[in-house]
Amino acid sequence: MTVAEVPAGPPCVVTEPAGNAVAGSMVPRRETGMAAQTLAPDYQRILSVLESEAGREGMRCQQLAVALGLEAVPAKVEGLRSKAKRLVERGWALQVRPGVFTALEVPAG
Repeated sequence: MTVAEVPAGPPCVVTEPAGNAVAGSMVPRRETGMAAQTLAPDYQRILSVLESEAGREGMRCQQLAVALGLEAVPAKVEGLRSKAKRLVERGWALQVRPGVFTALEVPAG
């Protein structure tokens, strides 16, 4: 059989999973009305710390690691920095100054 003889089947459609977040899933771009529960659990935990009183003024990733109960070793801190930057890029958090992150304030109403 040659390539020309391969029967054409129905097109393959890949869709995004709906519903609850899955660990390790990508961070979606934040849209109006989107809840933090759409994020993977690790990102939800980071966002909850940034939304807390301690994170209101902004947190460095080393502080964030401690608040999450992780060791403040370079590997953990850099992993958190990468995730925090991804949250900023997708509209879930803010980088108030280099290396300092806080939650995005959503206007009430």
